[in-house]
Amino acid sequence: MLRRRRPKHADTYGLASGGAERHSAFRPLGVSGVGTLQTATWLDDLRRATDALRGKGTLALVPTMGALHEGHLTLVREAREHAEHVAVSIFVNPRQFGENEDLDAYPRQMARDTALLEEEGVALLWAPPPEEVYPAGYATNISVAGISEGLCGSDRPGHFDGVATVVCKLFNQVRPDSALFGEKDWQQLQLVQAMVDRDGGPRIHAVPTSREADGLARSSRNERLSQAARRKARAVYLALQAAAAANHPSTAEKMMREALESHGLEVEYAVVRSSTGLRPVDDFSRPSRALVAAWLDGVRLIDNLPMPVWT
Repeated sequence: MLRRRRPKHADTYGLASGGAERHSAFRPLGVSGVGTLQTATWLDDLRRATDALRGKGTLALVPTMGALHEGHLTLVREAREHAEHVAVSIFVNPRQFGENEDLDAYPRQMARDTALLEEEGVALLWAPPPEEVYPAGYATNISVAGISEGLCGSDRPGHFDGVATVVCKLFNQVRPDSALFGEKDWQQLQLVQAMVDRDGGPRIHAVPTSREADGLARSSRNERLSQAARRKARAVYLALQAAAAANHPSTAEKMMREALESHGLEVEYAVVRSSTGLRPVDDFSRPSRALVAAWLDGVRLIDNLPMPVWT
């Protein structure tokens, strides 16, 4: 049995100052599906759990911010193909939200998420409170130059520093052999891969975007769309499909923007970039991606698709 580390600021076991209830630090859940899920919220318990798992085989990590959906579960299932044990992190990272972004509105469904992970046979859930990830006096910031500039980095200053910093911390905390990321957040995926290539870390596995029946990329933010907005949102995928039929990058960009605007979406960017490095391209002779970010009823939607390579 693993011990709970009592927070220094707690008044009683399991209660923070002022009586606010905290998550239990480490709790084995009952057997369900194909495994037993354990949840850790404090680093010392996490390290004991990962030491035990790594002593029995390899460990794959799926980093998330919770509000799990089929896209996340696809990552979990793919993770089992790469390791004997799967760990999932749930942490809504305040460092990657801007001043006017939806940190407070971001859905938090820990009980539901825990049940889903247990059904999937996940071995370990790492769900720390913010003060465990960013303790008092914390001053480290990680910036990955180049790949973090432009696209989402232009309109969300500091966002990718927050992503790189928390991902690096998660890698150091969980110490996985591999980590899985979805292709929907292509710039984020490239940033993480660049960070690992330069400084070391787990093997990164990219997983194709999980989509709804009409092509919309699955996202926790989709739940905030009204029924009318949800119908319009399929224009993101339609715009990307239109781009794939273009014979030149500039034509593809024009077609995407027109398709999005015709359905009432506010375009943040609609561009074609090289698949690695995310540099502008003059033709389709090398691997490239069409990438879109657009707003609909206050919800930011992003997606991308690979472009055909013309030889």
